[in-house]
Amino acid sequence: MVWSSLNLVAAGKGARVLLSIEAKIDRVQRLVRMLEQDAPLLEMRVAELTVEYQQSAKDYAAQLTAHARAELKKLIEEGLGSEAGDSLPHAAD
Repeated sequence: MVWSSLNLVAAGKGARVLLSIEAKIDRVQRLVRMLEQDAPLLEMRVAELTVEYQQSAKDYAAQLTAHARAELKKLIEEGLGSEAGDSLPHAAD
């Protein structure tokens, strides 16, 4: 899915720019916040739909939020691991 490669594609050039772990964490944190803040608004947007479609939309939003939270947790753990590795001394050339 999109989460596994949070990379930017340069406009019109097709070149990939890798984001730092901190930038990825920031983006996913913002996404989680947006999804959580949108939950009450989702109720209003789906109110006119049939019960089945309402439930489908709510289930999808819940799955997306859960996936984003899991990705955030993974990125934070990855970031902590890379910070620990950065503090270790490296062998001289």
